[in-house]
Amino acid sequence: MTIANFKNISPWQVNSDSQLASWPTAPDSTGKYEKSLKRARSLLAAETAKLQASRSHSLLVILQATDAAGKDSAIREVFTEVNVNAIRTEAFKRPTPIELRHDFIWRCARVLPARGEVVIFNRSHYEEVTTVRVHPEYLGGQYPGNKPAELQDMDAFWQQRFAAINGFEQQLANSRTIVLKFWLNLSKDEQKRRFQRRLDKPEKRWKFNADDLSQRPYWDAYQQAYHSALLATTCEHAPWFAIPADNKDYARWQIAETVANALQTMALGWPEADFDLDETQSLLQQS
Repeated sequence: MTIANFKNISPWQVNSDSQLASWPTAPDSTGKYEKSLKRARSLLAAETAKLQASRSHSLLVILQATDAAGKDSAIREVFTEVNVNAIRTEAFKRPTPIELRHDFIWRCARVLPARGEVVIFNRSHYEEVTTVRVHPEYLGGQYPGNKPAELQDMDAFWQQRFAAINGFEQQLANSRTIVLKFWLNLSKDEQKRRFQRRLDKPEKRWKFNADDLSQRPYWDAYQQAYHSALLATTCEHAPWFAIPADNKDYARWQIAETVANALQTMALGWPEADFDLDETQSLLQQS
C-alpha cells in the first residue's frame, strides 16, 4: 500500500530542523482573507465529498494551541461546508479516572475516523507531551505511587512518548488515514488582547476561565514544549503545520487550503456505480 507523503502543500509545514522560535505569529501583510478562505473552503468541501463517497481513506485533523488561539472558531469556519454526515469533532478535556488507567493514547484511539469519515481533534494526545510536560505533576494520575520507575529519567520518558506517537501515527498512515496536524502559533500579546476582549464583551465573557491566567507565567515553557513536540513528531506522512494565528481569518484560510491541498494530492475519485447504469436508466424512464 502506498502511503501519502505531503510535501510543499503549505508554507508553514514544519521540518525536523525548523527554527520554530523565529517563526512569525502573523502574516506579512494586513490584507483581507475572507475571499481566499471562501475559495479554499469550497475546494475542501468538494474534496471531502470524494473522500466520503470513495471510502478508501479517512482524514484526521489535529488542532493544538494555547488558550484563546481560535481552535473552536477555526473548526466552525473551515469545515462549515463539509457534509455533516461525514464529519465529527472530538474535544479532549482533562482526562477522566478511567482514561488515566489506560495508556496516554487510548482515549484518542477510541474515536478515530472510519474510512470515508473526517474527524477533527480539538486537542489530542499531544496534550500529553506539552501540557503534561509543563506540569509533570499531572503524571501522578497515570503513574501512582512514590517515584515510579517510569519517571526516574524524564528525558528518556518524553522520548519514549514521542516514539509511541510516531508509531501510532505511522500505523494510521498504513491504514489509509490521512493525518494533518496544526499548531496555531499565537503570540503572548495577542492572547492577552483576546482575554481582554472576553472580559469586555458580555457575549464572550462566558468563554473566560480564570485558570487561563494562571498559565500565563508558563508561556515560555509551553512554547518550548510545543517546539520539542513538533520537531520530534513531524514527518512526511503525518506533518505538522505551524500556522500564524494572530490573524484569525488568515489562520482559517491556511488551514482550509492546506487540508484541501493534501486531499488533492491523493487524487481521490468518485466510485464506480455498483449497478447496471443503462438498465437503471431504462427502468427510471419506464417508472
